[in-house]
Amino acid sequence: MNHKRCLTAEDLYRFNWVGEPAVSNRDRAIAFVQKSVNAERSGYRTQIHLVSLNGDGETVFTQGEKDSAPAWSPDGTHLAFLREQNELRQIWIMPRSGGEARRMTDMPRGVHSFIWSPDGRSIAFTARVSEDPLRDKRAPTDEKKFYREQVREINRTRWKADGEGFWDGRRLHLFLLDVAAGSVTRLTEGNFDASEPVWSPDGATIAFVSTMVDDPRADPDAQFYSDVYTVRTDGSQLRKLTVSNLSIMQANFSPDGNTVAFFGHDRSYEGATQTRLYTVGADGGPVVCITEGFDGQIGNVAISDMRSHLRTPPPLFSADGNWIYALVSRHGSVHVYRFSLDGQHEPLTSGDREIYQFTITSDDRYLVAASTNVRLPGDLYRVDLQTGEEVRLTASNDRLLEEIRLSVPETFWFETSDGWNIQGWIMRPDGLQEGSTCPAILEIHGGPHAMYSHSFFHEFQLLAAQGYAVIYTNPRGSHGYGQQFVDACRGDYGGRDYQDLMEAVDYAIANYPFIDPHRLGVTGGSYGGFMTNWIVGHTDRFRAAVTQRSISNWLSFYGVSDIGYYFAEWEVGGNPWDNHELLWQRSPLAYAAQVNTPLLILHGEEDLRCPIEQAEQLFVALKKFGKEVQFVRFPDANHELSRSGNPLLRVERLKRIVGWFNRYIGGDTPHAGRCASSEATG
Repeated sequence: MNHKRCLTAEDLYRFNWVGEPAVSNRDRAIAFVQKSVNAERSGYRTQIHLVSLNGDGETVFTQGEKDSAPAWSPDGTHLAFLREQNELRQIWIMPRSGGEARRMTDMPRGVHSFIWSPDGRSIAFTARVSEDPLRDKRAPTDEKKFYREQVREINRTRWKADGEGFWDGRRLHLFLLDVAAGSVTRLTEGNFDASEPVWSPDGATIAFVSTMVDDPRADPDAQFYSDVYTVRTDGSQLRKLTVSNLSIMQANFSPDGNTVAFFGHDRSYEGATQTRLYTVGADGGPVVCITEGFDGQIGNVAISDMRSHLRTPPPLFSADGNWIYALVSRHGSVHVYRFSLDGQHEPLTSGDREIYQFTITSDDRYLVAASTNVRLPGDLYRVDLQTGEEVRLTASNDRLLEEIRLSVPETFWFETSDGWNIQGWIMRPDGLQEGSTCPAILEIHGGPHAMYSHSFFHEFQLLAAQGYAVIYTNPRGSHGYGQQFVDACRGDYGGRDYQDLMEAVDYAIANYPFIDPHRLGVTGGSYGGFMTNWIVGHTDRFRAAVTQRSISNWLSFYGVSDIGYYFAEWEVGGNPWDNHELLWQRSPLAYAAQVNTPLLILHGEEDLRCPIEQAEQLFVALKKFGKEVQFVRFPDANHELSRSGNPLLRVERLKRIVGWFNRYIGGDTPHAGRCASSEATG
């Protein structure tokens, strides 16, 4: 007899998340970060753990409340990491043998990222600094008070960013820490940001990524290229390696120091352009795309409510310099691939899973990967690259998973009416009896250029526990299926992408007879929220809908979103003054009078990606037309609420979603709401 219980919204408080593996060159000890909900359930605790390459002897290594970004010194005798205190992250170093950690930096606004020098004597790091020394002397809390009391002069086009707030006039620059002396030297300065630093093997130069605009009349926020630069460790000989015709993300040196590999793309399809792998000489010269014939997305674009904005490694060279390791998103999975310099490629991992971070041992023998699948929120694995043997190193959530029942998604593919192949998944509800039917929820991902994957999804599992089938797909516009596919929704939002979703529902109903076609719901966030809004304005087939962090009006979105001033042109095809009618026709708000589906609107008050005015406009319009609508605002929550927001608010959000569907769809079924004692609020 199965004594396991239903999964609940509150199980979020018990999840552990693991990531950021770093392997010591000395004894192959793996340092990694374990994240959990704090005791107050208002935030998260992150500590650095150690585990052996065999998976033995996992221990807690650091005792801070917010420790992250572990990095071993080249000789493996010390571990550097970032520790957040008083809202600032600084570099700390701790001996491998244990003992007290010591703080190495005291930057006025903390440290953003860092990397050890090859000889272990220095650490290059980036930090935000102001050209006004008085501003940098103010504590973060004092500065917040100062800005609340002062007028704010705006001169940048992108003067705000989701998760960061208003731009404070500081730029990200490169610094050098002398580990023995504890002294810090600034290496770059100017009206630009220096990010993603990496060392040359001889320790003489540091490469970084930046956008530097030479023309003083040009708007830096309207330049969507970036370049690889190098600088000497004394701050001299700043050199530009590329020619401002690519959007570049991360770079790295080859072992001999003669080549720099980097991720980037040429913007041929603007934000829908697949990322590729390039090389350039360490002194500049021709840029070569070594994945020219590879129709795949380099990097991890899988979407989940278990994590967000993960730091993934730059291109990693093999010890002999003949191969480059990178993540690749393809057909709902994310795997580690290796690419030769002449364009050959092969996957090093396999299976239905999402590998979201990884590292390689210095001898290229072992891959250490942070991986999730539909049954597992995430753990570390060791893969022997010679034998293929795979060993699970951590068991971060086993105690919780032993208590709860999970629904295992089934993958399906179907052909659309115009001949495209679409991948999707169906989750059966908990406790479904043979021969009975149940309601179903269509989930729509954001992006739109993201990808649902073979990953653990708390929200989906909760809906299944409540008695709902869950349908989710990667309609055209999603990554993972080639360049033509990911570009196919640009300029056609609400067109064939909408049709793909409706045909996915048709396919599921036709092939899974337990779905009741008269009890359907729909939900999604960001672009998925836009599409939810669009759907309820164009069909009445859904009995309830929940729109999250959504877009309703492209005309206002253009000027209020932190990305609106280019996203609307790239994705929808116009701007308010030249293409007013186009943007309005593609705005769900234009169809508010046609909405007959009860709609719950969920939105974070600090969302600067899809600002809350988008929700406000839709709510007021629906109220004006006498529609069934409810608007729930989440305080101090940005666009990442569902993935990394306040845990209490994340649980409340899940309860609201389930409560709305139970109210309008699940009330007349014996399955929906069967585990809803604490979830059916709102």
